[in-house]
Amino acid sequence: MQNTFSLHFDGWGRLVLTDADGQPHEGVTAVRAFPLSDRERWISLCDAAGRELACVDDPEQLSPETREVLNEALAKIEFLPAIESIRHVTTGEPSEWQVETDRGPATFILKSDDDIRRLGEHRVLIVDSEGVRYLIPDHTALDDASRRAVDRYL
Repeated sequence: MQNTFSLHFDGWGRLVLTDADGQPHEGVTAVRAFPLSDRERWISLCDAAGRELACVDDPEQLSPETREVLNEALAKIEFLPAIESIRHVTTGEPSEWQVETDRGPATFILKSDDDIRRLGEHRVLIVDSEGVRYLIPDHTALDDASRRAVDRYL
């Protein structure tokens, strides 16, 4: 097991990394190196100045307690709703999108066609006018109407 450090939250809710020498580092941030292409691996733990304190290539190698704290820290900073269906898209630019996500309904403005990108063969990333990212894990798995709406932009 990769236990050269441990993680916990302090009384203020900040992530603290305690290294192999017992030295605590407060205000640590967990950052995925490849948040879209390899979400489950390569997580960097950086101090408040942005210096990497540890790199986790495989969280499954961490102790269950440390892995649980790491997952909680990542969940606090990540927001990437997955689009499950598309209810309506207006034509033209900018366009308004009404969608259902894994976090509930959402409406957003898409400035241009360039804000929709393929990530591999079936994954799609949409970035709205406010910079919020939406993921379609597999556009071929969408219902027919939703798939047609996305296919117009791909």
